[in-house]
Amino acid sequence: MASDYIFIRKSRNAVSNFLHALLNILLGVGSVFATIVSGSWIIGFILVLLSKWRMFAVRPHYLWLNIKSNLVDLIVGFSIVLLAFFSGTSVLPAHYILSAVYIIWLTVVKPKTTESWNLAQALFAIFIGTTAVSILSANINSVVIALLEFIIGYGSARHVLAQNNNMNDNGFPALIFGTVFAEIALLCHSWLIVYTFMDLGIIIPQLAIILTVFAFMTERIYRSVEERDGSFKFKEIAAPLIFSVIILAVVIIGFSEPIFNV
Repeated sequence: MASDYIFIRKSRNAVSNFLHALLNILLGVGSVFATIVSGSWIIGFILVLLSKWRMFAVRPHYLWLNIKSNLVDLIVGFSIVLLAFFSGTSVLPAHYILSAVYIIWLTVVKPKTTESWNLAQALFAIFIGTTAVSILSANINSVVIALLEFIIGYGSARHVLAQNNNMNDNGFPALIFGTVFAEIALLCHSWLIVYTFMDLGIIIPQLAIILTVFAFMTERIYRSVEERDGSFKFKEIAAPLIFSVIILAVVIIGFSEPIFNV
């Protein structure tokens, strides 16, 4: 009887895992191509929100906490939809790439819970979110850009802090990080460089690269200081710091002649 029970449980788990993966694949495909067919980002946003129904299935007291805890996933989902919308209603290689990226995010990246994966999730949210915001910046006020970048910076920082340690108050450092993101976005808004790959329909803003590298460098420094109880030792963060500075220097100095400026 015990062996039968174990077999039934394993079978149910296998079926449950298969259905979960299938629904994620359908969401990855549906959110992108529904946006193309409808010519509107609204349908894609609705699909992303429907996939997060558990976030809303709580008492009102816990709703805001749930929203903050799911910010990174929401940033990625909404950004994928917006990028699909910006790519137009004609199917391009970029649409297939976006769909594949979202599927990989949902099935491979998002379920991981180690410290390295948590950092990777936050950095990807920064990159994809800033890419969408940068393209959107051509049509909206700079104040809205700053607000959106604040949300991206805050949500990503909070994700890493909340997942990787037991700090009782991770909101204040996340607020500071979000504010820095907003300020950098405002500074870069007047001369926003965008690199395009026309054959694929892919657009990569310089700001997305800068903020992603900056976030990686900041996390390395913050972790080193926290692990040493407030003290700083350059040798421990020398490699990531030098790597980040070199990347930023190459991007800013060597690749500041864009195909076009927004």
